[in-house]
Amino acid sequence: MLNQLLFLVLPYATLLIFLVGAIYRYLYKGFQVSSLSSQFLEGRKLFFASQPFHWGIMFLFFGHLIAFLFPSSLLIWNGHPARLLVMECASFAFGLMALWGLCAFVYRRIANPRIRVVTSKMDIVVYLILFSQIISGLMVAYYNRWGMNWFASFLTPYLRSIFLFQPEIEGISTISSFWVKMHVVSAFTLIALIPFTRFMHFLVYPLDYLWRSYQQVVWNIDYKNYRQSKNHSMGPKSRNN
Repeated sequence: MLNQLLFLVLPYATLLIFLVGAIYRYLYKGFQVSSLSSQFLEGRKLFFASQPFHWGIMFLFFGHLIAFLFPSSLLIWNGHPARLLVMECASFAFGLMALWGLCAFVYRRIANPRIRVVTSKMDIVVYLILFSQIISGLMVAYYNRWGMNWFASFLTPYLRSIFLFQPEIEGISTISSFWVKMHVVSAFTLIALIPFTRFMHFLVYPLDYLWRSYQQVVWNIDYKNYRQSKNHSMGPKSRNN
């Protein structure tokens, strides 16, 4: 019953909440979709937290994506022990980078009063879920070795069955590791929270910027007269009073 709740009911509830919540927020609360960046309040600590966190998350995300899209090719590639060892060590290192960046994010929000004021309750929830996701992933990598292989062998068929609406939970139900189950559950929970958090801005990335024409800005100012002028203000006084 617990396995059915975690690996059958939760995934579909997550997808439903994600789709309905994302569509509703985009249509009716579109102006609230923002990353709510606090960089203008503090930038130095943000830089040293953001860089390791994002690089670590990006590497791990694409690693999981490759294992999901090309499981057979990944298993063939990992057939050589040296390649498998290098990939496992690199994944663990990037996981530590992501954990370091997340800890730096939390320290920044606690130590800086200006950042602490703009921290919402949902930010705290997201940090807790991210901690559970990253720590469980590191524990899986440490205690359940060769995670890339068993991900491609067990989790990929399970996830594909979920997306094809033909759920098969027998394989993942046989996994007894607490950290594996925690990693899967926290991932689904994080997806369900996206419409209610600042993560929503990932879904409205302005892709049209990639192909739209450049905007050319021309300043009609005589810089020579501007520098030599003794007036308190340049140009006519604004009439918008």
